Amino acid sequence: MTTKFTLSNALVVTMLSALAATIGCSAGVGGNTYEDNGGEFKSGGKAYVSTGPVTNTCSYEESGKSVTLTCEGDKSVFTVDDDGDLNGPPGGFLTRLTKKK
Repeated sequence: MTTKFTLSNALVVTMLSALAATIGCSAGVGGNTYEDNGGEFKSGGKAYVSTGPVTNTCSYEESGKSVTLTCEGDKSVFTVDDDGDLNGPPGGFLTRLTKKK
């Protein structure tokens, strides 16, 4: 009995490969330090963000490619780009946080 490699098999292999790459590369923001505003995201949803000489204790939640940062009741939604950097809302106080390598 011979098995043919069909288009549907190729799609399944491609989807599984993409899923494995996504799982392997999606470490999230927890445990990372970000430059430009001195942000540090700890595991467990706690973050520290410097705004000038003052460091604020904040919290964050991740959902896919979105990170919601809450500092003193104010929420900012960031999107995570392919490099792991955080892009804030246009015109917001924190516009971009670059992941420290």
